[in-house]
Amino acid sequence: MKIMHVGLIVGDLTAAASFYGDILGLKPAARPDLGFSGLFFDLADGQQIHLMQLDNPYQGCPQPAHGGRDRHVALSTDDLTAIRNKLDAAGIGYTMSKSGRAALFTRDPDGNVIELCEMH
Repeated sequence: MKIMHVGLIVGDLTAAASFYGDILGLKPAARPDLGFSGLFFDLADGQQIHLMQLDNPYQGCPQPAHGGRDRHVALSTDDLTAIRNKLDAAGIGYTMSKSGRAALFTRDPDGNVIELCEMH
């Protein structure tokens, strides 16, 4: 098995598009009309991230300070330093992996946790 897509709830598509496209460097993908707004982004091997602009049932729920202790999506990257530089320049916080791996945890504008792991 492999993951086909991950669906995340977002409130602001413009902010989400900037985070996933400009900061993480993901490429937008075609999206059918599903009766609500959203965005699709392509990952490797036909996998995607589906952003759904819907009411967030988790809004206001407490979240751990370190994203590694929260539900999250892990993505691989060839250049963690480049992404760290983009996060720093945009003023977006993150925490480094507690395991000592070349990995970090950050939150998108809606609080969804994204883990980025450097893989060669």
